[in-house]
Amino acid sequence: MKKFFRILLLLLMTIPPLLLTSCGPRLREAGGGLRVLATTTFLADMTRNVVGDRAQVESILPVGADPHAYQVTPTDVAKVSESDVLIQNGLEYEHFLETILENADGERIVITATDGLTPREADEHGAGDPHMWLDPTLVIAYVENIRAGMIQADPAGEATYRANADAYIAQLKDLDAWIRAQVESIPAERRLLVTNHESLGYFAERYGFAIVETILTSFSSDASASAKEIAAAVDAIKTSGAPAIFLGDVESATLANQIASETGAKVIADLHLESLTDGAPAATYIEMMKYNVSLIVEALK
Repeated sequence: MKKFFRILLLLLMTIPPLLLTSCGPRLREAGGGLRVLATTTFLADMTRNVVGDRAQVESILPVGADPHAYQVTPTDVAKVSESDVLIQNGLEYEHFLETILENADGERIVITATDGLTPREADEHGAGDPHMWLDPTLVIAYVENIRAGMIQADPAGEATYRANADAYIAQLKDLDAWIRAQVESIPAERRLLVTNHESLGYFAERYGFAIVETILTSFSSDASASAKEIAAAVDAIKTSGAPAIFLGDVESATLANQIASETGAKVIADLHLESLTDGAPAATYIEMMKYNVSLIVEALK
């Protein structure tokens, strides 16, 4: 695989340098701004809120992609080779990035959004649970890390990055208050979450939910549960009285539907946890969170 990418990159380099050469200094001299890449759509949206018009921001993962099953393309390698700044979540969330970085040329500043944060333990990730973005108060630290990295990459833009970050942090605080108000409408005894994998831990801790059961211990979208795991999930749901099973939109509902048929729980299969959408209902990170919370509240009230 590595040899394939090397050969392909050599072929691509016969294309005019305007397309593929390291673009940091050249773009700044031409007034085109920095080329910034984020690994995911939600990180790209957060970054746009910080950089404003001073940089072009793209996401490596397209809208709707499952990061756990994503197959790297030569175009991804070329984009990273051209980039000045690369923003990742960290905590072993983006395993697909390893292949890209092995084959990408050039140099860039790498910003890890979760730097400085202490993760929850998670069976699915040795480095801890990476889903910190599902707690907006932790996203404030993401924004601060992005701001610091962008100032390092573009010191002349410091005032812009600081002002934009402050404005976005205020929006995140408003989002946190909105979520708290929505959750208050759920009776305390019904604030129960059953999920397909460990994804809503930070959200649950922040807003007073109990995680009743994680159906799959594996993070892979291709994973399957044993008969023992299914039985345990059924027992946990029946014992707790959890009224719903929550899935991300990239996850298969087959297993959840099987468990729901034995417990009477309903399946909510349209949470957007890993990716934004192209337009409504989750075109931005804030819209994504509001949409998810609205689904959760409606299912549990």
